[in-house]
Amino acid sequence: MSRLTVLTLLLILLSPVLAHSSDATQTYQTPEQYLANVFGEPPPSATLWLTGELGEAVADTLGHKPRRIRERYWARDNRSVWILEEIGKERPITMAFLVDNGQLADASVLIYRESRGWEIRLPRFTRQFDGATLNEHGELDRDIDGITGATLSVNAMEKLARIALLLSTEIHKGKAISSARADDTP
Repeated sequence: MSRLTVLTLLLILLSPVLAHSSDATQTYQTPEQYLANVFGEPPPSATLWLTGELGEAVADTLGHKPRRIRERYWARDNRSVWILEEIGKERPITMAFLVDNGQLADASVLIYRESRGWEIRLPRFTRQFDGATLNEHGELDRDIDGITGATLSVNAMEKLARIALLLSTEIHKGKAISSARADDTP
């Protein structure tokens, strides 16, 4: 086999790895597209302030203070969507969580900025979150299988799934300080 043939085959086999190994941002779905898929016509966004015990619970889950003191969400009936960000290893990962009647109905990676770990966006991984709730200790009610080489991205997604469930519980308690603005965009 010629060197050119071997090199060509090697490039073909490595192309998926090379496509995800750069520092380029991978946008799989925009927040607007996600909201349209969930709601059709999305409701106006509302804001939940992360103060007091709620802010402390979010900081405990993240292992650091949240980057923002308020989070936007979209809710209709018993469904809410949370578009959240957390750093995997070095860069933020934007994820969306649909909470329906107190359990996760969907977990999706919208924008991935890390050089490794992009496999967390694949359905074979995200399906593990379907139906998840929080137990009495504020942890997910199930174990999530990791992905070799993507531990920090997996951990970020688990943390944000817990936060989405926690925040959804808070807004349905009626204790949330929220405001809706029809002109908000994700």
